[in-house]
Order: sequence, then C-alpha cells, then structure tokens
Amino acid sequence: MEISSNTPAVVTGGASGLGEATARAIAAKGAKVAIFDMNEEKGEAVAKDIGGVFCKVNVTSEEDVDAGFAKAREAHGQERILVNCAGIGNAIKTASRSKEDGSIKHFPLSAFEFVIQVNLIGTFRCIAKSAAGMLTLDPLSDDGDRGAIVNTASVAGEDGQMGQAAYAASKGGVIGMTLPIARDLMSEGIRVNTILPGIFNTPLMNAAPPQVKEALAASVPFPKRLGNPEEYAQLALTMLECGYFNGEDVRLDGAIRMAPR
Repeated sequence: MEISSNTPAVVTGGASGLGEATARAIAAKGAKVAIFDMNEEKGEAVAKDIGGVFCKVNVTSEEDVDAGFAKAREAHGQERILVNCAGIGNAIKTASRSKEDGSIKHFPLSAFEFVIQVNLIGTFRCIAKSAAGMLTLDPLSDDGDRGAIVNTASVAGEDGQMGQAAYAASKGGVIGMTLPIARDLMSEGIRVNTILPGIFNTPLMNAAPPQVKEALAASVPFPKRLGNPEEYAQLALTMLECGYFNGEDVRLDGAIRMAPR
C-alpha cells in the first residue's frame, strides 16, 4: 500500500510510546491520522502536532470504540490503515507465599481478566470493526488491496517471564490470531501482521531507575541498548507498505530471549 496524502489511518495507543512514534511516522507520509487513547491531554497535543484528530477511546468499551471510529471517519473518511498499540501489563505471580508471614495468595482473576480485555479483546474489537469498514472501500491496486492492519504483541508472548502470566497470555493471543484473521480477510484484500517488540525505551520504561535500564540494555545481544519507538514505527511502515507482507508475527528485539526473571 502506498501511504500518500490524505490516506486515512487509526492508531490506538497513539498518544505516547510506540503508538505516538507510529502515528508521527504515518503522518509524515501524508496520512490523516486519528489517535485513539485514554490520555486526552497528550493525545490532543500529538494530534494537533501531526494534523490529525484525537478520539478518547477505551478499547474495552464497545461504545467508545464505535464512537472513536465514527469520529475518525467523519474527519478523514474510512480508514485504510489500523495500527493497534493500546495495551497494559502487570507483574503478579500465579500463586505466591508471603516472605513476611508465609501467607499464600493467588493472582486475582479480575486483574488477569483486565489485561486480557485490554490487550487481546480490545485489539480484536478494533480489528473487527475496522476491517468491516475497510470492506466498503474500493481496491487500490490490481491485487485488490483495500487496507492493512498492524498489531502489537510482545516477545513475552513467546518467552514470558515470572509474573507475566496475564501479559504473556494476552500477547500470545494476539500472535495466535494474526494468521487466522489474515486468512479471514484474504479474499477482501486486507493484510494483517503483528510486531513482537522486545525491551523498548517507552515512557513506562523511562520511569525505571538508570541502573535497571542499564541492566536491561546489557541483556540485549545486539545492539546493547533499548529499542527506540521510531524503530517500531519503521517496521510498522514496512508491514503497511509492502504488499506481500501478510499473516506474519515478527520479533523486533535485538535477538533477546527473555530469562525466567
């Protein structure tokens, strides 16, 4: 797909981190980008900076997602691009024993379910609604290309660490549904791919102490640093623009394989 002037796009989680970098990269190609995010202040600022539109959207809410797509399409038309970057994480062991008093507790199921709702179901909700809209579009090429979707999983979906049961399950689900969705949409000319980022220098990581960031960077085989959001955006653009890129799950991690802890 050629991303050109006025190509409509939606980026979830686009107010910061990987989503912001991707929204900026797509906009730099001329696309009209709608940012879906919960952070109104940051989202409005990024949207204004790139000439896009901000939609306050909680991806766990059917009403929010419907309203977000309606607002985005009213402003820019039916999107041909969807990039899913909205996500959360937590670190809780499945079951553990207190060091203080020896009491035993388990992973609260509500906390587990919330991560699944945001990362997996929220991603699928946006895919399904966006793809339905893309089906109304005329093909852009002789191949029948109507649109392209990029999702965000994580290396944790393949080698999750201690405390990442919910996060790994949610991201593993995104990985697992990529090929079936690509097959669902193959006759309609909509491609679907997923990126599995490693350890990236996002706002969440910026809150970590310098020694923690240094240790994490040292654990990456090469290059020995954290990933830059712009590198995620670069791969997302390749997935969007290369017409033969479809049904793939690609690690972007400096060859890291996560240790148990």
